[in-house]
Amino acid sequence: MNILSQRISLKEKVGYSLGDASANLIFQMMMMFQLFFYTEVFGIKASIAGFILLFARFFDAFVDPVVGILSDRTNSRWGKYRPWLLWTALPFAIFFVLAFTTPDISERGKIIYAGVTYTLLMTIYSFNNTPYSSLGGVMTNDIKERTSISTIRFITATIATFVVQGLTLPLVTRFGGSSTSAKGWVTTIALFAVVGIVLMVITFFSTKERITPPQGQKTSIRQDIRDVIFCKPWIAMFVLTFFLFITLSMWSSSMSYYFDNVVDKTALFNFLGKVGLVSTDGIVVGTFPSLLHAFGLIAMPDLSNVYAVGFSLFNMVGQLITLLGVILLSRFLAGIFGKKSVFIVCLSLTALITALFYVVPSTNVSVVFLLNIARNLAYAPTIPLLWAMMGDVADYSEWKNRRRATGMVFAGIVFALKAGLGVGGALLGGIIQSFGYVPNSIQTDLALTGLRLTSSLLPAGLYLIGVVALCFYPITKKYNQKIQLELNERREQVIE
Repeated sequence: MNILSQRISLKEKVGYSLGDASANLIFQMMMMFQLFFYTEVFGIKASIAGFILLFARFFDAFVDPVVGILSDRTNSRWGKYRPWLLWTALPFAIFFVLAFTTPDISERGKIIYAGVTYTLLMTIYSFNNTPYSSLGGVMTNDIKERTSISTIRFITATIATFVVQGLTLPLVTRFGGSSTSAKGWVTTIALFAVVGIVLMVITFFSTKERITPPQGQKTSIRQDIRDVIFCKPWIAMFVLTFFLFITLSMWSSSMSYYFDNVVDKTALFNFLGKVGLVSTDGIVVGTFPSLLHAFGLIAMPDLSNVYAVGFSLFNMVGQLITLLGVILLSRFLAGIFGKKSVFIVCLSLTALITALFYVVPSTNVSVVFLLNIARNLAYAPTIPLLWAMMGDVADYSEWKNRRRATGMVFAGIVFALKAGLGVGGALLGGIIQSFGYVPNSIQTDLALTGLRLTSSLLPAGLYLIGVVALCFYPITKKYNQKIQLELNERREQVIE
């Protein structure tokens, strides 16, 4: 039976959102630091590391459809998608730790180890995140409630992102003595993994599935696949997601290299003094920095560790702005203009601001931080909309074909996400190595140019491809309301 109750309690929305916080502890680590970890800590070349990230994507081409098929056909007292969160929580954490462990073996052995552990991590990511994302599409059929669920989901995810981007390097330094300490990395990852298990289990117990496939729907894998690949809005969202996550992966990973090599460390140290992170006598001041220093999470900034402190502050500020943008702007703007229009405008602004990083002098740290604030404010409203729009695509497919395969719809998008993640990492690794980047060395002018390009103009161009894809997405606000009205009428007839 399809339950037509539209309202979802705040408790359930928050409970659902914790699952994405759990996943983001892992996802953000891979997006921000995986390539950096492989080159600076693990000790393999950027091009080889990039190939490892890309190889896992080809494997995902077979895994993700299988996950969609299995989850759509799961029948349990907990529903179709919820049980997968419970089943995968512990393996997810284990493979997370293994992927950031540095064994004492030969270079060839490390390459094989990295390839195997990263592929296993991405595989379990599919078995966890595809059902999790699908769950968000079957908790309610109300457009506003679905956007509300996505908004709260990404508020929590942004908090997790804040923790990963802001505290990873300080924690690694705290546990290992430097930002490239293998012990510091595995200890930090183990801490995040334990938290991730707890959050995912809470999500399992907090949520409920309400939308079920139409009565009498026949099971057909071939038809499920056909319904998806010939669905115009799904194709548009697949292309958008693929290029969006190529861009996010490239830019996020590149910025760790950008801060470590392009930004002038003396200028960064002086900037930290101006914003009150460190006083002239070397004492850490300011409310938040003082708290971190008191717990031993950051050291007093000097030229030897200013990269870790400065880059962490850069990420923290960006994520705070993102959090405000998600809370204040996303649902508000989507309610007025519709998801598609908001996405197009905000993504275009994000591309423009990202391109400006190319022209910022390495000594002008203030402008680097200001651009980051502007970029995160522009991008923030789009974050909850991607997954809310995918729920709309699942409804569109049911409306058009009179069949529902939510897991298959989301499996394709999760594959696009991970493919983009891998391609972005591979592109970054190949590009910076082709420009002559050498890990843990003083870089040539050519290498620095490569780092500037991958932090600005190249990701800006890729964002614009996503904008073009959105232009072919047919579900406008008015069209979406029509679909929901007709689906509700069908479901009421079934109940009667």
